Amino acid sequence: MSSYYGHNTAPSAPPEPHPQPGSHPGSQPGVGYPYQQPPVQSQQPAYGYNNYGHNQNQNQTQNPNSSIGFGGGQYGYPPTPSFPPGTHPEVIRSFQMVDLDRSGFIDAKELQQALISAYQKFSIRTIRLLMFQFRNPLDPFRTGPKEFADLWSCLGQWRAIFERFDRDRSGKIDAAELRDALYSLGYAVPPSVLQLLISKYDDQSGRRVELSFDSFVECGMIVKGLTEKFKEKDTRYTGSATLSYETFMTMVIPFLAAE
Repeated sequence: MSSYYGHNTAPSAPPEPHPQPGSHPGSQPGVGYPYQQPPVQSQQPAYGYNNYGHNQNQNQTQNPNSSIGFGGGQYGYPPTPSFPPGTHPEVIRSFQMVDLDRSGFIDAKELQQALISAYQKFSIRTIRLLMFQFRNPLDPFRTGPKEFADLWSCLGQWRAIFERFDRDRSGKIDAAELRDALYSLGYAVPPSVLQLLISKYDDQSGRRVELSFDSFVECGMIVKGLTEKFKEKDTRYTGSATLSYETFMTMVIPFLAAE
């Protein structure tokens, strides 16, 4: 994975954290405000199934006509769409278990079910945001094998960040931990924006607001997605840009509509 904002990674995978020498959990890395200029892109692989102890290099390139893929065989799948070469068998199995009609595509409810085995049951709101970020060019309302493999890898990367900053191992992160997690990824989110994000998950019980992994993924993808859109207009990386009303609306509404 490249070291800046997901270059050469799946579209919503978090950028690789950049701890400063001598830094410790809770300290803020030296990032530009509110984001950094990208370095020269590396030639690293686009993504890999590298969570749960699996190494992407453990798997040989997959024969597209093997029974484990989408090239036919015992499952009777059509030649296309197909999983990328080297996709881990667990990813393929999770997809096939919910693709009951053998169409090679799954909808939001099926995607929600497919992710339970390795992750958890995500809210339908997060599922829709995932489907928006990993849009299938042939069918925007369903997810194909390639998008599913990218999405699965992306969630593994977000999981690693979540576990790093869940310091008390409670399975939740509070506002300070969320701030530190976003800083580690290069996003210097202003306090007012951070508070707005956190308030979205306030149940009005009076208790401290804490985010589950589900909510953390949603927050992270919103911050990353909107930042990437803004950076397209802020070509000098100053943290400021002039936007027309139409441009602003087209940037923001897709993220709201995904909910």
